[in-house]
Amino acid sequence: MMKRALITGITGQDGSYLAELLLEEGYEVHGMVRRSSTEKFERIAHLKPRLILHQADLLDQLSIISILREVQPEELYNLAAMSFVPTSWVQPVLTGEFTGIGVTRMLEAVRLVNPGIRFYQASSSEMFGKVRQVPQNEDTPFHPRSPYGVAKVYGHYITMNYRESYGLFACSGILFNHESPRRGREFVTRKITDGIARIRAGLQDELHLGNLDAHRDWGFAGDYVRAMWLMLQQDEPSDFVVGTGKSHSVRDFVEKAFAAADLDWEKHVVIDDAFFRPAEVDHLIADASKAHRQLKWRPRVDFDGLVEMMVAADLERLSCEK
Repeated sequence: MMKRALITGITGQDGSYLAELLLEEGYEVHGMVRRSSTEKFERIAHLKPRLILHQADLLDQLSIISILREVQPEELYNLAAMSFVPTSWVQPVLTGEFTGIGVTRMLEAVRLVNPGIRFYQASSSEMFGKVRQVPQNEDTPFHPRSPYGVAKVYGHYITMNYRESYGLFACSGILFNHESPRRGREFVTRKITDGIARIRAGLQDELHLGNLDAHRDWGFAGDYVRAMWLMLQQDEPSDFVVGTGKSHSVRDFVEKAFAAADLDWEKHVVIDDAFFRPAEVDHLIADASKAHRQLKWRPRVDFDGLVEMMVAADLERLSCEK
């Protein structure tokens, strides 16, 4: 019999790649989507005939309970969140509601409807923030530096609390930055590759960026969703850091991306104070040895391959739009 999975945030980058993976693994895949005046299904358009979508909202407890009763999933992946860090300073309370309290609503629905549902929570390397040790593993203390990071810490600990208090199979993936051609254009990596494509197409000449010296551990989203799935296939629930273990600066990304398009980045990039964060996170780099050991997971796409993939996709997209 087909296993059923429910994904919140299915229209996002990770949700679309996870839906592809689960379909390949033979699942019946359900997605939770918010009702809005403009529906955004671009990332899952190629999958939509094979998906079953339901309307519900992380702010509405009853709608979550209803969807779990209707779908009766074996696995639940909670990827929905207010996910853009800069916005979390503009809307800190709403970020807390979605990204923090929303996790509690999901877990409470699982507890009430079917405590046997296996639950995955999307935690984040932003929880480490002002890092206490380099690299970071599952035991590294958190010191979040944004409302988003603070809300993710709450979501992480409430997941742990429900696991320990109610015996739920609930686990968190502490995922470091993961990108793809499906990344939102407001995120710096996609902003860079989209900007390069627009420069090549003659649509703009300058690309305004913030702190080029910020370092991140960047991987490919398609690799990381496989780690999510593997976590829910284990005998016992546990939390895992997922990352490449290699750190690169925004400057590194810029240089490689512009080179991939045969452009000189110094002729086009403008440093703009408007894009600096009020509080920057420090040296984020993953120690994913537990995931290597227990999940047998390793990333397949390296940094250079990721940059080239994203640049090529945006160049092709803009050439098709002409």
